[in-house]
Amino acid sequence: MYQVLYEKNVLKDLDKIPNRDVERIHVVFKTLSSNPFPQGSKKLSGKLNLYRIRQGCYRIVYTVAHKEKEIRIILVRHRKEAYRYL
Repeated sequence: MYQVLYEKNVLKDLDKIPNRDVERIHVVFKTLSSNPFPQGSKKLSGKLNLYRIRQGCYRIVYTVAHKEKEIRIILVRHRKEAYRYL
């Protein structure tokens, strides 16, 4: 099992998202803890060790540290804004 860690800005990102979508995003977080590359995950091109997974209109960007067994959630944003600050 992988430990899921969050960047500070992720909590702010989740506050801006409707509750029904936040519940679905939390399900994705739980899925990532058992499988860091679930169906639908995709490596971001040009970015070292960054992956994204879609959840409705939102994108979850994360990184995987295999040695430490950690998944660090970088951001959760609407698809229009998700890649702007990477």
